[in-house]
Amino acid sequence: MSAVADRYRRHADAFERMVVAVRPEQWSNQSPCAAWDARGVVEHVVVMHGVMLRPVDRAPSPAPSVQDDPVRAFTVARADVEAVLDDPELAGLECDTPNGRMTVARQIVEVVSHDFVFHVWDLARATGQDDTMDPEDVERLWAITTAIPAALMDKYRTPGAFGPGVEVYGPEVPVAAEAPLQDRLLGVIGRDPAWLDRR
Repeated sequence: MSAVADRYRRHADAFERMVVAVRPEQWSNQSPCAAWDARGVVEHVVVMHGVMLRPVDRAPSPAPSVQDDPVRAFTVARADVEAVLDDPELAGLECDTPNGRMTVARQIVEVVSHDFVFHVWDLARATGQDDTMDPEDVERLWAITTAIPAALMDKYRTPGAFGPGVEVYGPEVPVAAEAPLQDRLLGVIGRDPAWLDRR
């Protein structure tokens, strides 16, 4: 479990640094995801952290709203998830998920830890920060994503397939085969790596 917790913390640290660096006037900036502005990216991440607590029958700790204090809203949400990962009994519990039965720790990795990599990019693009992903993360997520069976990938791309308002991936964005792996990964999950140039 320690490796899972360490990876989660590394990703959460990167996202937190990004959130802290957002200037007040930038929170309404559009993100690469049409449904979210910069604040909406943080709101999504906080909400999904709350979802990760349901299998262990925990409620999110009291915290300011993302509207009032995005930084504090996120730091409280991550502390809740870290507490679960740091408890071997809770982290090792099995739960039912849209992708089958798995441990709580594995669900946290597959849902919020992996997603941090993409949402750091979303927030960076929305607020003019460095959007370079960790190359090891890119390689790992490329291997995972390109191994998803076509039928399941179609489900991931179908809005609402995993619940009202839930969209895992958007339609694939064509990216040149010779493009950097980060750009190709973004294209596979439905992000346009040239989004800034096309706004």
